[in-house]
Amino acid sequence: MAFTYPQARKSNQVDTYHGIEIPDPYRWLEDSDSEETRAWIEAQNELTFGFLKQSPDRDRLKARLTQLWNYEKYGIPFKEGDRYFYFKNDGLQNQNVLYVLDNLDGDPRVLLDPNQLSDDGTVALTGYAISPDGHWLAYSLSESGSDWKTWRIRNIDSGDDLSDEVKWSKFSGAAWTHDNQGFYYSAYDRPQEESQYEDINYFQKLYYHRRGTPQSEDVLIYERPDEKEWGFSGDVTDDGRYLIISVWRGTEPKNLVFYQDLQTPSTPQLDAPVVTLIDTWEARYDVVGNEGDRLWLTTDFNAPRYCLIALDLPGGDRQTVIPEAEDVLQGVSLLNHQFVVEYLKDARSQVKRFSLSGDPLGDIDLPGIGSVGGFGGKPSDTETFYAFTAFTTPTTIYRYDLTSGESTLFRQPTVDFNPDEYETHQVFYHSQDGTRIPMFITHKQGLVRDGSNPTYLYGYGGFNISLTPSFSVSQLVWMELGGVLAIPNLRGGGEYGEAWHQAGVKQNKQNVFDDFIAAAEWLIDQGYTRSEKLAIGGGSNGGLLVGACMTQRPDLFAAAIPEVGVLDMLRFHKFTIGWAWCSDYGSPDDPEEFKALFAYSPLHRVKSGTAYPATLIITGDHDDRVVPGHSFKFAAALQAANGGDQPLLIRIETKAGHGAGKPTTKRIEEVADKWVFLQQILG
Repeated sequence: MAFTYPQARKSNQVDTYHGIEIPDPYRWLEDSDSEETRAWIEAQNELTFGFLKQSPDRDRLKARLTQLWNYEKYGIPFKEGDRYFYFKNDGLQNQNVLYVLDNLDGDPRVLLDPNQLSDDGTVALTGYAISPDGHWLAYSLSESGSDWKTWRIRNIDSGDDLSDEVKWSKFSGAAWTHDNQGFYYSAYDRPQEESQYEDINYFQKLYYHRRGTPQSEDVLIYERPDEKEWGFSGDVTDDGRYLIISVWRGTEPKNLVFYQDLQTPSTPQLDAPVVTLIDTWEARYDVVGNEGDRLWLTTDFNAPRYCLIALDLPGGDRQTVIPEAEDVLQGVSLLNHQFVVEYLKDARSQVKRFSLSGDPLGDIDLPGIGSVGGFGGKPSDTETFYAFTAFTTPTTIYRYDLTSGESTLFRQPTVDFNPDEYETHQVFYHSQDGTRIPMFITHKQGLVRDGSNPTYLYGYGGFNISLTPSFSVSQLVWMELGGVLAIPNLRGGGEYGEAWHQAGVKQNKQNVFDDFIAAAEWLIDQGYTRSEKLAIGGGSNGGLLVGACMTQRPDLFAAAIPEVGVLDMLRFHKFTIGWAWCSDYGSPDDPEEFKALFAYSPLHRVKSGTAYPATLIITGDHDDRVVPGHSFKFAAALQAANGGDQPLLIRIETKAGHGAGKPTTKRIEEVADKWVFLQQILG
């Protein structure tokens, strides 16, 4: 194949890092709104879509994806006051719709339909909180995939919105006080209009907004002008007594905990002193709930696989209630005056019950090997709901009776495929340094391991995030085409606790890439595929993974799809919330961490004359999480260095961000283009 790539001007920009001069010739592409960049974007999309549209299968794939995607998708019900709430998508709606039920057997009523807010589905519901009496909805909307959100309030009885508008919130939920008069939220100072999608985010503040008042009257609850990186998450305990303030600093899984005694839920004291409970960045602490002055928290302090502790306020000694176990404690719910605890065993879910004193009460039987979520509710609730999913099991909702211990089916979707035609195996392989790594492999029944199978190796490996079994229409279509899906649980994730996470951060980050490369070599050695049939993919931090591995081992893969990736490891910390990732990546400003970053930074590892795998870079022009300049510069560098005959393309979605809130139509088109690209490359 012969490709004429759009011209990308090379500037004379050179930066000096710790005495080393490093060129950055495509710095101008960081300005995504300049006329020069917009012209480059248009030319790149013309080339990319021209290539993709050549495929006679593109329309057929879009049709099959649309057919499979068109099934009812239910969220997990939750209860506030006397009402139940849940999300549902009829099938092809761009955004999920929020419904309200007066009882489980009643007729649902639409409470909020984001699809009515824009013609193209690019306005998304990105946050919500129901008042304790079940009469008020605080909800936030984002446009075109941005992280910026605006909060509004809706009367649940009438369906009408108040005039309230709370702007410049980001990385924030909402928490109502128990007088139902207002909610806590976090926000930043108003950014510059022309650079709101690139400007760095510092000095988050915690506010209280009273229903029916302008934002200018919101009460500042807590700020730290001496700590620009600190962020604040406010939550109110189920009894309304305490405001819990979790203090975060970047993405490091360590936090401080402050609290405010609101004294009486009916008249919360907004000016009560903020008391420090956890005052050192020693570990992660998540508040589970309270009973009077006793507070329960999960933590990895001296317990890298997490445990449950109790603290008696105002600051008594901590007591271990549920000690660290062999498996990773993922979460705890306080329900029916007992604890429901989710564990992760080799990246698969297990759920157990314990008394308030920590005595085991038995397991909750799950429908199979997969992932669960849910088990929300109040300490006195005798019912809860959970979702179960696996690679060939669409997300199914169950109701669990905490008194009888029985699960009953609540909502089960019908998808146009036969799960019996597919099989999933969990295998274990060894990385370069001998570490044992788990991997899920899913494909059609009867697969012959003769090295001829197109294989999609997908990974993440970072930020303490675990990849567990889940159902995906896009992955199902890949397997329908005869493809193998392989998902390894790389170091840097949370599958085996904090030690596993730390084994893949900062100067240990190369372990993650070694784990991924070892997975590819294992799949080849075991006869699943060969290099000419092997593609790799990942998004965000997973996009970094793909960029690093394709530049370190271009010979090993036939194709690579880095999506919304962090690809310039010397400048990631200079945009929006990028500084927060230094806890995982390290900082280019630190001489030793710079060495590790520069050694694997995908943008800086591109070498002229190298035959790189066929590459489809994917990004969105409104991505204010990982700014698109990462992908733009990487694409320009790859195309300029090209020493092979494979396509090195970039697909730039307009009116789209990092991924959250992306409308269904755009998601289907993007997946179809990914598989069309791999079809043309892998055969």
